[in-house]
Amino acid sequence: MEVYKTNGPHSCSGKEPVLILAHGAGAPADSSFMEMLAESLADEGVTTVRFEFSYMAKRREDGRKRPPERQPALLAQLEQLIAEIIEGSLAGRPLFIGGKSMGGRMASLLAADPRLKRRFRGVLCFGYPFHPPGKDRWRTDHFPDFWCPVLIIQGTRDPFGKPDEVNERLAMLAEPELVWLEGGNHDFQPLARQPETQIGLIQQAARSAAAFMSRQTGH
Repeated sequence: MEVYKTNGPHSCSGKEPVLILAHGAGAPADSSFMEMLAESLADEGVTTVRFEFSYMAKRREDGRKRPPERQPALLAQLEQLIAEIIEGSLAGRPLFIGGKSMGGRMASLLAADPRLKRRFRGVLCFGYPFHPPGKDRWRTDHFPDFWCPVLIIQGTRDPFGKPDEVNERLAMLAEPELVWLEGGNHDFQPLARQPETQIGLIQQAARSAAAFMSRQTGH
């Protein structure tokens, strides 16, 4: 694991929230989606800390594609970064964790781990992988155990979880907060006929994320 980049607002009072932003399974921390999301969050006053899980860092070094490590290894790496942020130069700022797809899922699993209570204020998932496309294997068993607020921002065309099936599923569980981006796919890319653009939907996501963090911090 290594930190890739920190994006912050142009002016900072030292009280703005910090979001650890993890990448998805197949794209690195500097993918176009992650770049646009980090910049949009900075425009909303949020400092993001992007990092790469070790398997992705190794791929950057030698160019060889690798699958993600097993879940315990991914969670340990994310937990390690949380500890480093809490004790580092960003200490004292309200800390949130989250990420794109798999990265958001890993963050949500830590939100269900009682060992980490009060280590961070909440979780933000951008395109949550509720289930593999076309398969009825739901990744929501841990939702009832959330000890902190969780926000999921999802495109309405996301094959990993569409509105009707997700709303039906979550009605039976401890429901996180949901924001739907009209027409967005897993990367928040809208339909060609829509007036919105991908960056427009990402900016909508950033505004919703910043508002969520503001509610949790009372600012």
